[in-house]
Amino acid sequence: MICPGQEAQDPKPLAPSSTSTLPSEFASAELLLHQGKYDEAIAELQNLAARNPAPRNIARELGAAYYQKGDYLKAAESLKTAQAEDPTDNESIQLLGLSYYLAGRPAEAIPYLEKVQSWFPRANVDAAYILGICYIQTKDYPKARTAFARMFDVPADSAAGYLFTARMLLRQEFDPVAEEYAQKAATLDPKLPGAHLMVGELYLYKSRVPEAIEQFQKELTLNPANAATYYKLADAYSRVQKYDDAERLLQRSIWLDATSTGPYILMGKVLEKKGEFELAVRALRHAAAMDPNNPMTHHLLGQTYRDMGKKEEAETELKIAEQLSTRQDSHP
Repeated sequence: MICPGQEAQDPKPLAPSSTSTLPSEFASAELLLHQGKYDEAIAELQNLAARNPAPRNIARELGAAYYQKGDYLKAAESLKTAQAEDPTDNESIQLLGLSYYLAGRPAEAIPYLEKVQSWFPRANVDAAYILGICYIQTKDYPKARTAFARMFDVPADSAAGYLFTARMLLRQEFDPVAEEYAQKAATLDPKLPGAHLMVGELYLYKSRVPEAIEQFQKELTLNPANAATYYKLADAYSRVQKYDDAERLLQRSIWLDATSTGPYILMGKVLEKKGEFELAVRALRHAAAMDPNNPMTHHLLGQTYRDMGKKEEAETELKIAEQLSTRQDSHP
C-alpha cells in the first residue's frame, strides 16, 4: 500500500563507488566491477584466493564484490571471514551489516552497524540511516528514534526527534506507530512546523476528514507559506465536496510551488466536478506535460473529455491511462 507522504523506496546499493587505493593485484578485478562485470570480477578474485599464500584482504574484496553484485548472503560469508581476520577493519564490518540488512536479516545486521556508523564509499548508502531502519524493522522504536535524531543533530526525546522518526516509520509503512510519534511531536511542541501536517496526512489517509482539516489549518497558522499544506487541505475539502474552497487552496499551492504535479491533477479533478471542463483540461494538460507517465492524469483527462462529449479524445486518454497502469503493475 502507498501511505500519505510516502516516498520512493530505499535504494538498493549495488554499484561500486570505491575511492580507495587497492593493491595492484586487485586492479583488474576492480576495473571489471566498475564495468558491471561482477561474475568475471568474482572469478578473478576467487583465483587470487586460491593462491598459496592468498593475497592480504582477499576476503574483504570478495565480500565487496558479492555486495556490489547484490548477492548479499555470499557477501556476508566472505565479510565474516574478513572481519575475523581483522576485527579493526571497519569497512568490512559495515558492509557485513549492510549485507545482512539487504538480505532481509535486520536483527543480524544491527550489531555490526552499531559498531561503525560512518559512511564508507563502497557501501553507497548511509549506514546510520540503515541502522535506524533495522531498529524499526525489529520494532525497537526508541533506538530508532535515537538513531534518526543523531542523524539530524537533535535530542532523541525532542519534538523534532519524534517527528523525524514518524516520517521514517511512515516510509516503512508502520502507520500506527508513525501516528503515535507524530502526535507526540505535536504535543511536545505544538508550534513545530511539519508536525500538524503529518498528523493531518495520517488522518486523511484514514478518511478522518474533519480531524485532518483541523490539523492542516493548525499547520497553516504556523507555516502559511507551505505549499504542501494548502494542497493537502484542498484534498480534504474536495472529499467533502467543498470544491470552491479546494480550488482556492490549490491555486495558493500552485502559486507557492509550480513544480509539483499533484496540485494540478487535483485542480483538474475539482474543476471537472464543478463542470468547468475547459479549465479542467487546461490543468490536466499542464500536469501531463510535467509528467506524461502518470496514469491518473490521463484517466482524469479521459473522464473530462467524455463529459464534454469528445469521445475520440476520451478514448485516447483512457487507453493511455490503461497502458501506463499496466506497465506500472508489471514493474512494481
